[in-house]
Amino acid sequence: MTVLSSRPAHPVDPGLVSIALEVAGRLANDASDVIMATAGRGVRPTEDESPFDWVTDTDHTLERHTRRVLTAEFPDIPVYCENTDLDVPGDSEFRWVVDPVDGTANYTAGMPWCAYSLALIDRWGPVVGVVADPYRAQIYAAARGRGMRANGTPVKLTERQGDSLVVCTEMTRSGPWPGMGTFITTAAVAGTGVRVLGSKALAVAQVALGHVAAAVLHGYHEWDVAGAVSLAVESGAVVLDRRGAGAQLPLDGLLVAAPDAADEVLGWWQSALSAA
Repeated sequence: MTVLSSRPAHPVDPGLVSIALEVAGRLANDASDVIMATAGRGVRPTEDESPFDWVTDTDHTLERHTRRVLTAEFPDIPVYCENTDLDVPGDSEFRWVVDPVDGTANYTAGMPWCAYSLALIDRWGPVVGVVADPYRAQIYAAARGRGMRANGTPVKLTERQGDSLVVCTEMTRSGPWPGMGTFITTAAVAGTGVRVLGSKALAVAQVALGHVAAAVLHGYHEWDVAGAVSLAVESGAVVLDRRGAGAQLPLDGLLVAAPDAADEVLGWWQSALSAA
């Protein structure tokens, strides 16, 4: 039986949350415009780079813009980014984490599946999160205790969201995670398809939106998913680690699921890991 996560009872200054939401939304709109203007336009990584480690000029441009704006608006809150910060210290009261282009390989190829992800985090998890989905002209936003919105429209999961026939997962940087093949086969036997689409942020966001039953990530960094986890928590999804314990940003893998799908998908994941 899973230990279900619950909305954190840790209030944050409402003024800070409101300003953070407004600034994050502006940055997400800026990023969406840049990504749409440059995706698939001949940008290519160097020959010695793995597709899982690609960093483009657009990544750097959006990172610099994000840092500049956030530093000006919130001078006392550090900003951490996928491309330049390998470790995120946990001693600050708040921190911003940003992935300028989540799904860089897709972006480079011009495939319509990549995102900009930004979150304000404290010790208990995401306080504010935004995910820009440029190809669908959507900005998803959430704040602790204030719910989730898609282009300003409230989003809330229904009781039967777990009936979805799709679950998302993602590769690790070295390829398939241990037991991934078994997980896919088990899901297929249960009548559920597993999709590997190339963006951790969008995979988790699909759960928050009610499009898929769950997303399973064997490994991740905060900047990969913090914005999308904020969406998921505020829409009513369950967030667990691979042991089934509830946590906002667990260290031991990540399962985000519709409440009525969490136990079943967790079982598939745990069985796959045990068999690996």
